Amino acid sequence: MIAAASASGSPADHSRFLQRWLGADAARAALLDEVCELSLSSLDLGAFLTRELEAGLPLPRAMRRLRNLLVCAIIRRDLQGRAGLDEVVTAMTRFADFAIQTHAGALTAEMVAAHGMPTGEESGRPQQLIVLSMGKGGGGELNVSSDIDLIFVYPEDGDTAAGPGQRQLSNHEFFVRLGRRLNAALSEVIEDGFTFRVDMALRPNGNSGPLAASLAMVEEYLIVQGREWERYAWVKARAVTGDPEDVAALDAIVRPFVFRRYLDFGVIDAIRNMHAQIRAEVKRQERLHPERSHNVKLGRGGIREIEFLAQVFQLIRGGRDPALRERSTRATLRLLAERELLPQDTVARLLDAYTFLRNLEHRLQYLDDAQTHTLPASEDDRLTVARMMGLPDVPALLARLEEQRAFVAAQFDAIFADKAEAAAPEVATLADDPENREGIAARLAELGYDDPAGAAARLVATLQGPRLSSLPEASRSRLLALGDAALGQIATVVREAGVGSHAATLGRLLDFFEAIARRSAYLSLLTEYPHTLERVIRMINASGWAATFLTQHPILLDELLDDRNEGAGDMNQLAAELDGQLLAAAGDTERQLDILREAHHAQLFRLLALDLAGELSVERLADHLSLLADTIVGATVRHAWRAVASRHREEPRFAVIAYGKLGGKELGYVSDLDVIFLFDDEDEMAPSNYAKLAQRFITWNTAHTAAGILFDIDIALRPDGASGMLVSSVAAFERYQDSSAWIWEHQALTRARFCAGDAAIGARFEQIRDTVLRKDRSAQDQQLKDEVRAMRKRMRDANVNPTELFDLKQDEGGMIDIEFIVQYLVLRHAANYPQLTANAGNIALLKLSGELGLIDAALAAAVADAYRVMRRLQHQVRLQGQEKARVDPQVLGQHPAQVRRLWDACFGS
Repeated sequence: MIAAASASGSPADHSRFLQRWLGADAARAALLDEVCELSLSSLDLGAFLTRELEAGLPLPRAMRRLRNLLVCAIIRRDLQGRAGLDEVVTAMTRFADFAIQTHAGALTAEMVAAHGMPTGEESGRPQQLIVLSMGKGGGGELNVSSDIDLIFVYPEDGDTAAGPGQRQLSNHEFFVRLGRRLNAALSEVIEDGFTFRVDMALRPNGNSGPLAASLAMVEEYLIVQGREWERYAWVKARAVTGDPEDVAALDAIVRPFVFRRYLDFGVIDAIRNMHAQIRAEVKRQERLHPERSHNVKLGRGGIREIEFLAQVFQLIRGGRDPALRERSTRATLRLLAERELLPQDTVARLLDAYTFLRNLEHRLQYLDDAQTHTLPASEDDRLTVARMMGLPDVPALLARLEEQRAFVAAQFDAIFADKAEAAAPEVATLADDPENREGIAARLAELGYDDPAGAAARLVATLQGPRLSSLPEASRSRLLALGDAALGQIATVVREAGVGSHAATLGRLLDFFEAIARRSAYLSLLTEYPHTLERVIRMINASGWAATFLTQHPILLDELLDDRNEGAGDMNQLAAELDGQLLAAAGDTERQLDILREAHHAQLFRLLALDLAGELSVERLADHLSLLADTIVGATVRHAWRAVASRHREEPRFAVIAYGKLGGKELGYVSDLDVIFLFDDEDEMAPSNYAKLAQRFITWNTAHTAAGILFDIDIALRPDGASGMLVSSVAAFERYQDSSAWIWEHQALTRARFCAGDAAIGARFEQIRDTVLRKDRSAQDQQLKDEVRAMRKRMRDANVNPTELFDLKQDEGGMIDIEFIVQYLVLRHAANYPQLTANAGNIALLKLSGELGLIDAALAAAVADAYRVMRRLQHQVRLQGQEKARVDPQVLGQHPAQVRRLWDACFGS
C-alpha cells in the first residue's frame, strides 16, 4: 500500500494518480523530470501544447495530455517542497485560462467558417464570446482537481454575416452552440481523460437559463432578479476571453450590482443566511454519510468561512474603496490588514489557516485526482495524507486541523454571529405594543427618565409617523429592536455623563432613526455592531450639533465602528489619499465632489469625537480644523484645475489666500471660508483660465450633492469687493493694497495668510502683507482710531441683540471688540515693532503688546483670558446647535468690563 511507503521514499510516491500516469508510459518519467525543473506558474504552456500537436494529436487530446503532465508536475513539486501554494494555484489558473482561450479560439474559427461572423444589430461590430471565470478560477486560486465555474456572455443580439454556402444563425444561437462545444471540448472524458469539469450553474437563471446571455439580458437579470448570493459570486467574475471594450461594458453593468455606493452592512445578514444553508446541507450529508466528515472546504472553520470573511468586507466597502474589488482571497485579506479593517495578527493567522486548509485540500485530491474536500474514510489513506502534510500520524493531522478550524470559526462568529439579543420573557418590548404610550411611559419611569410621559409621547408619535410606519417588515423589526436597546442605554449614558436630558437625547436619536430608516444598511450596521449604537447615544447626548451632523451624514457611522480611526488624522497622508482617489475619479466631477465631502466629514467627525471626549482645547481644535481646511482647499485647487479644459499649463500659478477665521487659524465646525485668489502668470490665457479655476473652486465647495456641501465661500474681501475681479494678479493686488485699500481692508489683512496653491505666490503675498502692515501710521493715529471705531459701530448696528443675554461675538466687551483692538495695535505699531505682523493669534498678540509696553501688561493678560473664555463658551453653545452665541452675563463675570477698559485705553471712551 502507498500509505505504508517508507518515510525515505519520495513524498510524490503517495499519489496513486501520479503513479498510474507514470506507469502507463515509460517515456513520461523523463518528461516529468524536465518540467519539474521549471517554475510551473510561468510555464510556456503554448510550447508544450505544440509538442503534442506536432506529434499528430488533435487539440482535445493534446490539451488533456498537457493537463495531466501539469497536474503530475504540480504534485511532485508541491510534495517535494519545491512549490508553494501560490505556484500551485497560479499554475492551475493559468492553465484553465489557456485551455479556455485556445479551445474558444479554435471553435470560434470553425463556427465562423460555417455560419459567418456574428455581428451586432445596433453597433455593426463583430461579436466575440466573453467567457467569465467565476469562483476560485476568477480569483486566480484554482484547485488542482477543481471544476471551473463559467458564464458565457456575448455583447449584443443580431445575426451572423453569412456568405455563400454558409448557414445564417442568430447571435444568440451562435453563441449557445459555441458554448456547448466549448464545454464538451473541456469536459468530455476521452482516452486521455478530461481537461476540466465545467459548472455553468452560476449563469443568470442557473441551469434553467440559456447557456449564453447578451449584455442586455445580463443587465436586466441582475437588476430585476439578482439575489444577494449572486453578488457574492460575481465578486470573482473575471473575463478570460472577449473584446476589451465589451468586457468594460460588462464590468460597468456588474460593478453597481456587486458593489453598492453606500456602506452595505445588510450583506452580513445575507451571507449569514447563505452560510447557514450551506452548513445545513453539509450536516445532512454527514448524517447520511458519516465517513464524509471533516469537510475542509464547507465544514465549520473551513475554507468557505475564510472566503466569506474576506468577501463580506468587499461587499460592504468595495463600492467606496475600489482596491477592495480584488478577486483573490489572499490578496483581499492582506488589504484588510492594510486598511485596518482586521488586525494584522488576525489576518496573518487567517492566511496561515487558509494555506494549511488549501494544502490539505490539494493532498486529498492528489491521492486519485478526485474532486474531493473531505478526509478519506480509510485510515491508511488518512495516514498517507498526514505524511503528505509533513505530519507523523493521523492524530497529529486532526489536531492541527482542529486548531486551524477553531480559529477560523471564532473569527467567523465574531462577524457573523447573530447580534440580536433576545429580551427576557417578562420584559415588554416595543414590538409587543408600539402604540402603548402608558406602558412605554411606565418603562421609561423605571429607567429614571426625567420626563417619561413626554419621551413616551415622542417615541409613539415617531413610530406611528408616515416614515416609520410604512417601512418593510424586516426594517421595522430591526428599528424596534434598536429602539428597545437604546432606551436603557440613554438612561445609562445620561447618568454616567452627568449632563444632558433623557427626553432631548431620545428626541435626537429618533430624528436620526427617521433619517436612516429607509437605508437598511445603516439599520444593519447598528444591529451587527451594537457598541456603535452606544457611541451614537453618547455623542448626541453631549452635543445637539453632533446629532444634527450625524443625522445629515449617517455614512459617518462607519467612523464609530471601532478605534482604527481614533485621533486626528495625518494631513499629509490625507492629501496623498485624496490625490489618489480624485485622480481615479477624473472625469466624474460628481464623484470627485463626494470624495472631498466624505473625507472632510470623516475627519471633522473624528475631531468632534476627540472634542466631546475633552481631549482637545478650543485652540488645538481650531488648529486641526484649519489645517484640515487647508488640505481640502489644496486638493480642490489641484483637481479643479485639471477640469479646466483650456488650461495652458499643468501646474497652475495660482494661490488661495485665507482671511478671517481660516486666516487666523480659529476655524470652527461650520465656519465659512473667507478667501481671495491670486495668480502670477504672464500667459495671455492666464486671466480667463484662473477665473475659471476660481469659479470651479467655489462651485466644488458650495454645490449641494448627496454628501452635502464642503464650505460656504465668501470672496467679499477681494480687491474692490463685489465690484472687483474674481482673481487678481499679484502685481495688481500689491498696487491695490498700497494705494487703494481702505483701513478696514488692512485690518482684515492682519489675519490673512497663504492657504494653498503655488508656494512662491504665497511667499510673495506674505512679503506684501508685511510691507503694508508695517507702514508708518503714526501721523494718522487719530484717523486710524476713528475709522476702526466707525467700522465697529457699523457692525454693531447691523447685529442688534434684543435679548437680556450677552452676545459673545457682537456685544460691547465681546470677541469682536478684542479682535479690533489687536488689529489697531498691529496697524499702529508694526512700523516700529515688526514682530507684531506675525499671524500668531489674538491671545499671543495681546501678550506681546503688553510686553512691548504698548498697553498695560496686566490688562492685556486679563483681556487675553477673556478672549479664551469667550471662545470656549462660544464653542460650547455652538455644540448644542444654537446659531447665536449668547449666554447669561453672570457666566462671564468681569471679563466684558476688562475688555471695555482696554477699548477705552486704546480708542477713548
